[in-house]
Amino acid sequence: MPTLTKLYTMQEASQHNSKEDCWVVIDGKVYDVTSYLDEHPGGDDVVLASTGKDATDDFEDAGHSKSAKELMQTFCIGELDTSSPIIPELEISSKKETTDYSQKLMGLTKQYWAVPVAVVGISVVVGFLYLRRK
Repeated sequence: MPTLTKLYTMQEASQHNSKEDCWVVIDGKVYDVTSYLDEHPGGDDVVLASTGKDATDDFEDAGHSKSAKELMQTFCIGELDTSSPIIPELEISSKKETTDYSQKLMGLTKQYWAVPVAVVGISVVVGFLYLRRK
């Protein structure tokens, strides 16, 4: 009797993208690696960066060993449903959110200029006072 394999859409898999609930898709299979994140030799950030997409290239580029590939099989929970769209729908931010972000970014940029300008200003004043003294 054939075993039934659970199918997941990329949209379903991409919703599991946190340290508390982490799934990755590699070679058409879906892996729940939540319990392995703390043990991953490259750190949990590397794995978390590969969620929400097909992580096959990321996995292969890392040059995992044969034992790592065998260990990975223990985390397999199903396969990717290829009949559904691969890319989940993206939420488009509103113009107001974009404007708010831009304003915050501009505020930070002004703060970064304040320190160098103050240093140059103080240097000019000190230099002027030093030359005036002579």
